Amino acid sequence: SSHEQRFLKNETNPHRSRFLVTRLGEDWIFLVLLGITMALVSWTMDYASAKSLQAYKWIHGELRGNIPLQYLAWVSYPLLFVLFSSLFCHLVSPQAIGSGIPELKTILRGVVLKEYLTVKAFIAKVIGLTAALGSGMPVGKEGPFVHIASICAAVLSRFMSIFSGVYQNPYCYTDILTVGCAVGVGCCFGTPLGGVLFSIEVTSTYFAVRNYWRGYFAATFSAFIFRVLSVFNKDAVTITALFRTNFRMDFPFDLQELPAFHTHILSIGFMAGELMPRECINSLFDNFTWTKISGSPTPVGLGRSAAWVHPDVNVFVILLLFFLMKFWMSAVATTMPIPSGAFMPVFILGAAFGRLVGEIMATLFPHGIVFDSILYRIIPGGYAVIGAAALTGAVTHTVSTAVICFELTGQISHILPMMVAVILANMVAQGLQPSLYDSIIQVKKLPYLPELGFGHMSQYNIFVEDIMVRKVKFVSLQSTYREVKLLLDSSSLKSIPLVDSKDSMILLGSIDRLELLALCDWWLSPERRLLMQVRTGQGPPCWLVFSVLPKDFTPVHLTDLMDKPMEIDEIRVDPSPFQLVERTSLHKTHTLFSLLGLSHAYVTSIGKLVGVVALKEVGNFICAGLFKYTQLSEVFAHLSRL
Repeated sequence: SSHEQRFLKNETNPHRSRFLVTRLGEDWIFLVLLGITMALVSWTMDYASAKSLQAYKWIHGELRGNIPLQYLAWVSYPLLFVLFSSLFCHLVSPQAIGSGIPELKTILRGVVLKEYLTVKAFIAKVIGLTAALGSGMPVGKEGPFVHIASICAAVLSRFMSIFSGVYQNPYCYTDILTVGCAVGVGCCFGTPLGGVLFSIEVTSTYFAVRNYWRGYFAATFSAFIFRVLSVFNKDAVTITALFRTNFRMDFPFDLQELPAFHTHILSIGFMAGELMPRECINSLFDNFTWTKISGSPTPVGLGRSAAWVHPDVNVFVILLLFFLMKFWMSAVATTMPIPSGAFMPVFILGAAFGRLVGEIMATLFPHGIVFDSILYRIIPGGYAVIGAAALTGAVTHTVSTAVICFELTGQISHILPMMVAVILANMVAQGLQPSLYDSIIQVKKLPYLPELGFGHMSQYNIFVEDIMVRKVKFVSLQSTYREVKLLLDSSSLKSIPLVDSKDSMILLGSIDRLELLALCDWWLSPERRLLMQVRTGQGPPCWLVFSVLPKDFTPVHLTDLMDKPMEIDEIRVDPSPFQLVERTSLHKTHTLFSLLGLSHAYVTSIGKLVGVVALKEVGNFICAGLFKYTQLSEVFAHLSRL
């Protein structure tokens, strides 16, 4: 009949769609959808923020001549946008505030942070970040956009789970978030290679090589669509680098300049305040030497760089004032309760400081440097590029910022000094303090495992037995419902170990907290007690079980139920929880927790449960440096035995 045909048609449609998706490849479809979505979001945000900045400058220009109104407009315009961004995020999703990279780093470590990867957080992050960028405040797009791309990847994975159950796997979920981080950086700047490497360095302690092609494909596709949209909107003539430079390629720098390139890395203005971030970077990377054109007629093609040259103020004073003002304003802006990143403000700071050193070098060697009887002039813009890469690398503790700079500028002429500068900056910064994102993790007190110091032999001489918790809360096969209820009420453990008996303490597995709660709720529920009485003949007839009960009916007393042994067969037990032995070294424990994303591990001795070590204990032990004191105590104990 027609009804049967319609039923068969509806039944086969899902199978056809699943077959089609499987034939095309779930990964390819997912990555293409992710790349297109993020390219559209990135271009839309850039377009909206650019129009807002144009309106900002237009209002300032229209009020020229009226200093009070001009000042009021210059201050109130960004203030309104920042207040809107902060209020919108606070009302819709407070998790959208900040960068997002520290939280993603914590999530990829295996920690569950609620409401950070939801549609509400996506909407709040996109609108709040667009308003923050349109305000003209010194905030970056890179960090929040990594969070946005990860949310988009998580939502798309839930959509793709309709066609393939692979996307419901928790291990696949981690791979999806890793790809989202790569797409976020690659699409933000149009730098797919540097974006993938940067996302790996920032978010991952250990990286699965199987995700390499996914990250590169999605980031490249997204960056390509992003640049094509700019060409269609006539923002660019063709697909090219975002901050393209035109440094000479035959002899970009002299070897005698290498000390100057790297000395200012180790030591790592008001006139340019009217420049927006992209205009600022383009002007800092130009080929002109500002000290030579200061006080002389403006050369042809100077463009927006003319804002750095003033007839009455020295170029060095302008650059120094710009650096100092930008420094404290960036520090204030990135700590406001709005979606904000720190990569671009730090990038501009590094470029300004590098430009300052380049102008100093051009003043010290006004005619250039002689090499092999040939005179080569100094290019201050090259110093700006190197300074930008080095400072961002030092702040984030990454070396992939050099690759990002190559893709942003479209040239690799300064590859040698840039790589050396980034490595030197990392060497100094890592010896002084943790990275920016690790510092935020510490300030927010997020559960995260810090890195072990390289080369400390004591990490091999400290064992799990030195840091584990010996008083373990557990349930046994003989545990009553009263004991289980008391354990659940007195602790917040997500999983509880199951042992054979209190005497043997043989570890049988672990039980999820939700399983025990469901079992207790069902055991103590009136429906179950009523059914039990009906079966034993002590209750009302069966036809009254789900109807009106007599007023004089009294169920079984709770005391009798609470003292009965727990029915283990009714719940799911994980028979193989992760276990360590007592003599597992701190180094191996740290490696396993980082590699597998563990939250805790049980410590056993010949099958007996003797303790538990959690992420918190390992992290606190490393942060406090207790392994040094433990090593000293072992030395004193050994001496006392002698």
